[in-house]
Amino acid sequence: MPLKQEEQTQKRTYYRALTIAGSDSGGGAGIQADLKTFSAIGCYGMSVITALTAQNTVGVTGIHPVPPGFVEEQMVSVFSDIGTDAVKIGMLFSTALIETVVRNLKQFSPSNIVLDPVMVAQSGDRLVQEDAIKAIKDLLIPEVHVITPNLPEAEVLLGREIKTPEEIRRAAKDLAGFGCQNVLIKGGHGADDKSTDIFYMAEQDRFIELSGKRIKTRNNHGTGCTLSSAIAAYLAKGCALSGAVKKAKVYIKGAIAAGADYAIGKGNGPVHHFHTFPDWQKK
Repeated sequence: MPLKQEEQTQKRTYYRALTIAGSDSGGGAGIQADLKTFSAIGCYGMSVITALTAQNTVGVTGIHPVPPGFVEEQMVSVFSDIGTDAVKIGMLFSTALIETVVRNLKQFSPSNIVLDPVMVAQSGDRLVQEDAIKAIKDLLIPEVHVITPNLPEAEVLLGREIKTPEEIRRAAKDLAGFGCQNVLIKGGHGADDKSTDIFYMAEQDRFIELSGKRIKTRNNHGTGCTLSSAIAAYLAKGCALSGAVKKAKVYIKGAIAAGADYAIGKGNGPVHHFHTFPDWQKK
């Protein structure tokens, strides 16, 4: 029997985080990585599944998009009852899915929307239809609060190569021109000894550089999903955006370092989402 309103107000509440993304059957990326990250950081995780994928550490063998109408049902179910303190958006396979998500974001106006514009899996398999890229730029980016592309994704969105530090900073400014004021370009695909992320806040015309020693490991599947969902989790817990980005960077660095000690699958394994939990020990 449902609690009366006065009884509900006496109960504690969760920090709530919602992921709108595709499912990874291998568990290293997508919805699965997002929910693990939310839990590890201390949030109550919810999900809207936009696509089912058959994938593992080696590659993606199949994609089955969820019908847009059912994606809408999931969003309405969560927003109309539980609500959320932050939203992470990942894989949106088609223009129809993007239009559905945008329509419901406008209807329910959630706070703290983080977009990870997933286009290609770690294995190199494409995860979106070609026409969806334009919809991401024109329809989705203006509705979110921060976007977190890696270098290849930023190149696709801008239609040009991005190589030098100066080009990365110019790219961040140009991406902000699509309508989102905060841009984090991830440097994990760089070739030097350091991995440097560039965070640009357009309203202040300010850059923050987040650098760290590159960790040598093949277990880097789902790093982008994990970082973006960590930002959303820290925003859900009340952190300011710059603080959430810095905390998320620390979290993903620890997850990559801890995950490097493990072997799982025949290809690119996952990061260790629960690396701060003492009960997680190597076999």
